[in-house]
Amino acid sequence: MDLQLKGKKALVTGGSQGIGRAIALALAQEGADVAICARSEGPLKEAAEQISTATGSKVVAIPADLTSSDDAERLVREANTALGGIDILVNNAGSAPGGVIETLTEDDWERALQLKFMGYVRCIRYTLPIMVKQGGGRVVNLIGNDGVKPSYWEIAPGAANAAGQNLTKSLAGQYGKHNISFVAVNPGPVNTERWEGLVSAMSRDMNLPYEEADQLAPSSIPMGRIAEPSEVANLVAMMASPLMHYVTGTMIEIDGGQEKALMDRSRDR
Repeated sequence: MDLQLKGKKALVTGGSQGIGRAIALALAQEGADVAICARSEGPLKEAAEQISTATGSKVVAIPADLTSSDDAERLVREANTALGGIDILVNNAGSAPGGVIETLTEDDWERALQLKFMGYVRCIRYTLPIMVKQGGGRVVNLIGNDGVKPSYWEIAPGAANAAGQNLTKSLAGQYGKHNISFVAVNPGPVNTERWEGLVSAMSRDMNLPYEEADQLAPSSIPMGRIAEPSEVANLVAMMASPLMHYVTGTMIEIDGGQEKALMDRSRDR
């Protein structure tokens, strides 16, 4: 199937590694020109060069810290200039610390909301005027299933995710008249560089051996494993396609049917 992405201009945040890098690669493979951002310039430039070499698409690296409104504004401005427009915004940058309420600090809560939620708000805020002027656009927000499948060990991610999901639905209602559509993609656990750290934190907070903590998520998924970044990226590429433009104000989970309650019950035993 031709996703009709050839020649489209996409901005992908958090694009130097993990899910974001996989998304940038998937879009570039479909013929889109892509701008990617991350805070670390070295890995970001390396990712851009490798994706461009592999696909032949234009891939631009723009270092940015999305906890800063000024940086977010500059990122969008430079991406728009470098690509000649922004047809697609994929918000992916940021993560929120897991843990139970007894171990989460004020800084943990602040980090959860500043990047995972407010980083999305900032990028959307500065991209929307460009899309309105162009006559349309597509926003895909990578959020997470913690917002719809609550787990007491992941209450900070859940709060940030629920806020992002509400934002996605609300803006779809406001900007549909401008031909701008919004969709949220909600992954469950994904096999990225971050996974080992999450398992270590779970092992510590739940007083479990690392090996046992590592099996909590897979045991809660009917398919028996966590997702690969490419699987999430393939869904995002489909959702970014003009073929899916009418799918708006909704959420799509990609989590293998995960039941968070099973994870919580296993910790309570």
